[in-house]
Amino acid sequence: MAVVLDHPFTTVRQLDDSFATILDVEKVIPCVEGATVLERTGPESAKAEIKVKMGAMSLTFTGTLEVTEQDAAAHHVVMTVKSREAGGQGHANATIAFDLEDGGGTIHTNAQITGKAASMGEGVVSGVLDALVKDFAGKLGKL
Repeated sequence: MAVVLDHPFTTVRQLDDSFATILDVEKVIPCVEGATVLERTGPESAKAEIKVKMGAMSLTFTGTLEVTEQDAAAHHVVMTVKSREAGGQGHANATIAFDLEDGGGTIHTNAQITGKAASMGEGVVSGVLDALVKDFAGKLGKL
């Protein structure tokens, strides 16, 4: 199942400071509710875990987050998430694009979900992801 979401966010940070903050994966990952950094795997990548509640189910996904594209002049960053469901056959992969401007920016999320999470249905999955990204956007603005 594919889910595409767009969310604005605001910040008081200067544009270049916001760009640098987005690139710090160890700061960004904990801004996602239920996510923790397990280990840094490179200058712009980390192994992480996220615990998500979907309906009556609680799921844990473990995987990597990597900055796969960055354009300092355009203040554009793309991150790729690849994760597997713990104890299951499913995965949750995503491409997350940040387009920054003075005072904030936008987060474009394109996620692909399979396994138990996808079995909950598109409405539940979209609702959970939407809430996660909204919460993330609020925390990101306060970094």
